[in-house]
Amino acid sequence: MRKGKIIIIAGPSGSGKTTLHQRLLLSGRFKRKLIKSISATTRVRRRGERDGRDYLFLSRAQFLQRIKSGFFLEWKKVFNDFYGTPKKAAEKLLKAGKNVLLCIDVQGAREVTRQYPEAVKIFIKAPSMAEVKRRLIARGSETKKDLARRLAVARRELREAKRYDYVLVNDNLTECAKKLKAIVSSQI
Repeated sequence: MRKGKIIIIAGPSGSGKTTLHQRLLLSGRFKRKLIKSISATTRVRRRGERDGRDYLFLSRAQFLQRIKSGFFLEWKKVFNDFYGTPKKAAEKLLKAGKNVLLCIDVQGAREVTRQYPEAVKIFIKAPSMAEVKRRLIARGSETKKDLARRLAVARRELREAKRYDYVLVNDNLTECAKKLKAIVSSQI
C-alpha cells in the first residue's frame, strides 16, 4: 500500500485559507482521498464552530499537558493562543495510504515540513494588505490591538511564500478554489 501525502495549506490571517480548505473538502472529487486533520486550539470558538469538527477546543492546561506528552506533530503559540496538529491521527492516516490535509499557520507549516520534507506546500495570500485588514475587520472577532498584531505578523509571513511549492492569490474565491483543486488533483 502506498503511503499518503501531507498537503499543507498555509498563509497569513485573512488570506482565506480556512474558507478554501473547507471548499476543497466539500468537493466530491476528493471524497475518501483527502482527510482533514483537525487541529487543536486554546482560542475561543467563533460563531458556528463545533468542537471535533472545526477544531479540538482545549483549555490552556489541557493543551500544555498534551505538549508534554508528545501529542502534537507541530504546535505553536500564535498571538495569545496555542494551535497544534495531533500527531498520532495524522501518522495513522498516512500509514493507511490516506492523504492528510493540514490548514495551519506558517510557523506550523515550517515544522511539519522539517519532519515531512515531501509534504506539498500551498501558500494562500490575499491580493493586498488592505484586503487582509478588511477581511479581519469583517470577522468581527479582533480587538484593535489583535488586528494590529495580526497585520504585522501577516507582513512577515508573506516573506515565507517563496518557500512553498505553490502560491495562490485569493482575489476571487471561486477562481482560487478551482486552482487549489487542480493543484491538489495533480498531487494525489
